[in-house]
Amino acid sequence: MSFDLWPLARPLVFARSPEDAHLLALKGLRTGLVRSTKKARAARPGLARTVAGLTVRNPIGIAAGFDKNGEVPMQILAQGFGFTEVGTTTPRPQPGNPKPRVFRLVADEALINRLGFNNEGHDAMVRRLETLPPKGRRPGVIGVNIGANKDAEDRITDYVTGIRRFATLGDYITINISSPNTPGLRDLQGKGALTRLLTEALEAREGALPAGSACPVFVKTAPDLDERELADTLEVIAASPIEGVIVSNTTNARPDTLRSSNKHEMGGLSGKPLFERATTMLKDVKAALGESKALIGVGGVDSAATAQAKLEAGADLVQLYTGYVYKGPGLIGDILEGLDRAGEPA
Repeated sequence: MSFDLWPLARPLVFARSPEDAHLLALKGLRTGLVRSTKKARAARPGLARTVAGLTVRNPIGIAAGFDKNGEVPMQILAQGFGFTEVGTTTPRPQPGNPKPRVFRLVADEALINRLGFNNEGHDAMVRRLETLPPKGRRPGVIGVNIGANKDAEDRITDYVTGIRRFATLGDYITINISSPNTPGLRDLQGKGALTRLLTEALEAREGALPAGSACPVFVKTAPDLDERELADTLEVIAASPIEGVIVSNTTNARPDTLRSSNKHEMGGLSGKPLFERATTMLKDVKAALGESKALIGVGGVDSAATAQAKLEAGADLVQLYTGYVYKGPGLIGDILEGLDRAGEPA
């Protein structure tokens, strides 16, 4: 697809259900129909940086949820992104919640989803990642976002299993304990549960990695934590040797500004209305953790200006997803060009 045709193509894409449109996007990437732009391909050495031991050519990545089963990580990197995060993947396949479970809020440039970690499971993800060039020889960074099965007897054990299986395959691993669509999952952000989770996860990483190799671990937080809950979560993270935090996941909140008729659907809200909430939390996390942890900012990024705002709020790297849905595949080139002109990241 030629990106200058996106304004013409968007009505056709949006005529499909959100999930069908997503499958179409994945097919377009697999078949080469979606191609990178000259803007996205341009060499921009000023945007390269090293974060948590990971060297990226630019700080912009695709968030987890777009490529749930690791089908197109190389194709995403070929679009110009500096990194991508596949998943969320769970030990066993699961279908997720009943359809419909994704809703567009077009007037708000937002989405609500209640997917529920629908994915093909670890085995399918492992098979795909094993076909890729090994770590250190890829054109960009590929992270793996891990979750727990909805019916797991011990969800922490599911995360430990994910660490063991992907420590040698992912350039980094994200522990996703902040999805609002798996009942009780966010309870793992509490002090006791999170302490046990991180302790056992890092022990598993140590046992899984060959000597001399590395796999940074990030925790993805929810934007709905109150002040006390966030302080407790960050206290555990600060005391742990994990490398970073992703701020933040989708929100259960519904801002008064929402105009779409779909605003009352259950699930996590993403996109433009999440920007202020997620960026404020990012600033708070940065103030609490300082330079001790790497931070990835996500939530409402749909332009060079919003990406730069995340960087200025303390993010080392930035992820987007819903903005890509609304602005189209040319968005990455526009963001990189804008950041390059602005001299960001510092």
